[in-house]
Formats: sequence, C-alpha cells, structure tokens
Amino acid sequence: MKDPKTCHISKKMKQINMTQIFPSWADVAPNLIAVAAGREAADQVFQNCNLVNVQTREVLNGWQVAVAKGRFAFIGPDASHCIGDKTDVFDVDGRYLVPGLCDGHMHIESGMLTPAEFAAAVIPHGTTTMFTDPHEIANVLGLEGVRMMHDEALMQPVNIFTQMPSCAPSAPGLETTGYEISADDVAEAMQWPGIIGLGEMMNFPGVINGDQQMLAEMAATMNAGKTVGGHYASPDKGPAFSAYVAGGAADDHEGTAEEDALARVRNGMRSMMRLGSAWYDVESQITAITERGLDPRNFILCTDDCMAETLVNDGHMNRVVRHAIECGCDPLIALQMATINTATHFGLERELGSITPGRRADMIITSDLKTLPIENVICRGKTIAENGNITVDCPHYNWPKSSRNTVNLGKTFSKEDFNIPAPEGTRLVSAKVIGVVENQAPTNALTFELPVTDGRVQISGDVCHIALVERHRATGHVSNGFVSGFGYTGDMAIASTVAHDSHHIIVVGTSRKDMALAVNRLGEVGGGVAVFKNGQELALIELPIAGLMSDQPATKVANNASNMIKAMSDCGCNLNNAFMQHSLLALVVIPELRISDLGLVDVTKFELTNVLVD
Repeated sequence: MKDPKTCHISKKMKQINMTQIFPSWADVAPNLIAVAAGREAADQVFQNCNLVNVQTREVLNGWQVAVAKGRFAFIGPDASHCIGDKTDVFDVDGRYLVPGLCDGHMHIESGMLTPAEFAAAVIPHGTTTMFTDPHEIANVLGLEGVRMMHDEALMQPVNIFTQMPSCAPSAPGLETTGYEISADDVAEAMQWPGIIGLGEMMNFPGVINGDQQMLAEMAATMNAGKTVGGHYASPDKGPAFSAYVAGGAADDHEGTAEEDALARVRNGMRSMMRLGSAWYDVESQITAITERGLDPRNFILCTDDCMAETLVNDGHMNRVVRHAIECGCDPLIALQMATINTATHFGLERELGSITPGRRADMIITSDLKTLPIENVICRGKTIAENGNITVDCPHYNWPKSSRNTVNLGKTFSKEDFNIPAPEGTRLVSAKVIGVVENQAPTNALTFELPVTDGRVQISGDVCHIALVERHRATGHVSNGFVSGFGYTGDMAIASTVAHDSHHIIVVGTSRKDMALAVNRLGEVGGGVAVFKNGQELALIELPIAGLMSDQPATKVANNASNMIKAMSDCGCNLNNAFMQHSLLALVVIPELRISDLGLVDVTKFELTNVLVD
C-alpha cells in the first residue's frame, strides 16, 4: 500500500478505498471490542473529563474515554480496565471534551488556499471534518480539477469529504464556463473514495422544470446512497419550492430569515445556517430554535465561504459556534449543530460527530463551552494542534502545469473595452444597476439616471463600472454594466479571477483606464486579485492555481488579503469583507441582478436583460 501522503487517486486507481486512508470500523472492530471489554489495552485513556455528549445533550462530569486504533473504544465513569503498560494516560484536569467540529457546507477555494493549506489553517480552531464542494475549480478545470481537490483532501490529517459539483455552468444559457460538468461525470465521481454526495444544486429552475441532466445527476447520487446538496435562492415558498424539495435536495444554506429556516425544516430538509466572511445568516434564522422552540436536530451550522484572513484572525467553525451562542443558543445545542447533526445528515453518525464507541477519535479540549477556547485538537486519536499551534504536516498534491496556466485573455485590454454606448442624441439614460447588499449574497435590482458624454454612458455618485472579461478561451469578449454600493471614490479599479461561479475576470472601477490595467495585470501573473488607484498598483494577490488558489501558507495569503482590503478601503470602500460581495457579482443563480460573460442577468426571471432601460 502506498503512503497516503503520496497517494494520488486516478481513474486507473479506483481500487483504492478509504480503508487505505484511514482504517475502517470493520478492520479495527475486534480490537475496539477487546479494549472496551478489558481484554486488551487502549492506546490512550483520557481521565478527569467533562464529556460533552451530543447524543443526549448533556455534560458527563468526571467521565473517562479510551481510544484504540484512532477510534473511541470506551466511555464511562471508569476506564481503568482499558489501561495497560503501554497506554498513554492523560489528565484532562476537569476541562471539556467536545467532538471535533464539522463544517457542513463550504468551498475551500473561497479561502484562496489549497486543501492542504486550508486544513493547516483550520486545524488549530478545532475543525476536524469538512464537507466541501469544489465547484469553483470545476468551472475552470472540469472533472480533472475536482479530482485534484479530492486527492489532496484525502491526504490530510483531518476528514475532508468532497461533494461532486452539480452545476458547471450554474445556469446553462446564462453563462459559459471553462468546462461543463455532465451527468456521466457525476456518476463516475460517485465511485471515488472521498465523494460524499452531490454539491449544491444551484440550478433550481432546472430541477423545478424537470431538466433531464439535473435529474440524472441527482439520480446517480441517490442510487449511490449519497446526499444531494441544495441551493434554493428564491423567496418563493409555494409550489416551486415543493417541486425543488421533491427533486431530492436534502439541505439548503441560502436562507437569510427565520421564515426560510422554517420552510426548509418543515419540508424535510436540513437548514444550514451560515456564518462566513461576509454571510451573516445565523442570527436571523436561529430564532426558529431560540424563540420558536423548534427541534434543533434538523439545523446545521456551516461557513460556506471564508477568506484566509478570517481563518487566521477570527477562526472557523469555532467562530460559528461562538456566534450562535452569542445569538442566544444553548451551547450544547450549538455544538450539536456543528457535530452530530452534520454527521447524521451525511449518513456518517456511526463514523464521526460524537464521542461514543466506534467513532473516529476526533475531539477538542476546551476550558469553557461559551467562549470555546481551542486548547487541544485530536483527530483519529492523534494530537494535531495545541494552544493554537498545529503539530502535524498537511501534505501537498503535486499540482500540474495545466492547473497553473488558466488565464487566457487573447489580447491586451484598453479603456475603450469598458465603454457602454448610449443611444444617439441622448444626454441622460436610465440604467439597470446591480445593488450590493452588505453581509448578504443577494443583490438588489436598481435603476439610476446616468449622464451621457461623447456618446458614452458615464458613472455618477456611488455608481461604478462593472465588467466581466472572458478568460477561459481567449475570446477577448467583455460584458459591461453598472454596480452600486461599494462607495468607491477617485480613479480606481479592482479585478479578480475569482468570480463565482464561472470565474472569468470580474472588474469594478471608477476609472476605465485603471480597469484595463488591473485586468492586464492578472493576465501577466496568471490569476488573482489586483487593486489599482490613479494608475498605480496598490495590492496584488497571486492565485496561480486555476486563478483561484495559492499554495502558500494561510498566514501569507491572509497578509496579502489584508493588504487588498486596506487598498479597497483606501479607494473608499468600507463594507465588511467587500471582496466576497465583489466576487459573487457574477453568480447568476442568486437574485436579483448579476453579470455574466453573456451580459446582464435578471435572476428573478432567469433571463438576460439590457443594461439600459428601453
């Protein structure tokens, strides 16, 4: 058997299974049983614990825990019968033993990090399991990109389960991508060892209308006994919503209000409440539990999108749990929503999510359940972090050249590429403008009266130029429009190859000259984020892998991200994590108004629309 640190899964290696990454319960069950019965000695015993039992929602004072072969073998008031000459015995000193935290829905690429570096960033924060949807890289590199993410995920010392992306493009006919995911791709991926289900089904109109490809993808997933992820970004809770749920989506993280959470759980879905770098949707939905008293079993906490700066400075799932508690949630319920609820949803409640016999020995040691300081992190029976410092290696995949040469512009851009011509003879036009909403993914569809000079529509006040520059096939095509809400002033531009989900180049600016400079700069470095002001580069984040990720440590990427945020502030923008708002302006499956490489998109109608009002 190859060392899992160097093992790469490929089409020719389908015989590899998870037991080669981490032994299955069946492989170690005889030993676990013998340890629990006292016939064999445990590898470790933890004494003097306040054990947080998420199965019963109680704290068991003074209990002990025995671990063998990376799994829990025994829990109870006295584990002395599990101790042998070679058993390592640890005195927890009355602190809390909590199951390792699980992120129920997330995108590693949003951290601008590879799976290895993302894992290294979140391990000290107590995250031991992640359910990740790599649909960002799928849009750039297709199934092969998903395979790269999947393979590096399996190499890590924590549990990273991959959801096969469902929608690339997210909305066929409204955008083009570097690659398209097919139902055959989904069926193939369901055989890979680390695939846990289907990623968020963003094409909810397709599901509602019985699109054959969407139905085939969901059928392949359910036939494999795996979970279909949901994404219903519509306020309509009537027949359309019921049709979507009937299609098979088992969860949804797009809720922003209590009524959204209620609709999900009442229809048999899991409501995933997210706190990411820019999405603050826990407080507005958790009242379904804290005030209405609903059964919390069907509620899950997740991050969705976290930038490296958030991970390094604020935390990961520990941050989400603390926030839920600050919003009035009982700490034990908050912990359930970040452990056992998540594991149960993905059919892994016998594998992880609780400190009970047979499960993976994933746990954190903390001295307080409300503030949740992460003092020790243990995964699969091994200590992987102590007092905020990682103590293990996170191996890297050997990313090929094909993953690093993905920005294909086809030309050098000039300010003329960002013109929007006005009807002949007009001095004032009415324009449709994308309205940014702070801390939320949806946008507003606004209308502004804009002046015309020399036959070109000008920006005014808080309205900026926005453009999507095609970068997959070197067509040189540009879609132009307008956006409001960033607060930019002076001559500036910010361009990014992170442009969910098609990941062309999205550029916002007040100066068409700076817009051209920023776009051309990304072509030079092979992807990333560039901020220009008055013709000068203020900040640059290089993201050479698919134009989405750096393989540098999270601290370095976080520092570059901090410089970018400062540069955005220097340009007049003071929104919380405005880059997340910027990068999602091309996500044509979240209302109300977006931009794609095909033009302006009215997401309330799922159709292209003119920038200028007729």
